[in-house]
Amino acid sequence: MTINEIQESIAEEFSQFDDWMQRYELLIDQGRELPAINPEKKVKDYLIEGCQSKVWLYPEFDGKVIRFTADSDAIITRGIVSLLIRVLSGHTPKEIMEADLYFIDKIGLRQNLSPTRSNGLLSMVKQMKLYAIAYDARESAREE
Repeated sequence: MTINEIQESIAEEFSQFDDWMQRYELLIDQGRELPAINPEKKVKDYLIEGCQSKVWLYPEFDGKVIRFTADSDAIITRGIVSLLIRVLSGHTPKEIMEADLYFIDKIGLRQNLSPTRSNGLLSMVKQMKLYAIAYDARESAREE
C-alpha cells in the first residue's frame, strides 16, 4: 500500500467514531498492537527529544525501505507512534521524506491532543523524516 492509501485507511477507521473518547480508545488499541521493540534499543540514542513521555524509535534500513519499531511509557503516545509507524514503515527514504501526513489533521488528532502531546507528535514525525534524510544521503553517497 502507498502512504496515502494507508492514511485513508486510518481516516476511515477513525471516522466510524464521532466521539473523541471512542477515538482515544481506538488509539490506545493501536498502541497495544504495536510490536515490542527490542529492549536493547530502549537507550538514549533512540529516545526522541521533545516528547513529554519517553518514546524510543528504532529504524532499520535494508538498502530499500526503512522499518521502524518503537515504544513509549505512555499508552496514548504509544498509540500515536504506532499510527506513524503504520503509515511510514516499509517505505523508501524518499517516500518518507516527501510524505504529507494529512491523516493527522483529517482524523482530528492534532486538535484533540494537549499542547505537549502535540509537540511530541511533531517531534516523532521530525525524527522519522530525519532518519529518512540520513539514509537517503548515505545511499546517494554510495552511488557517487
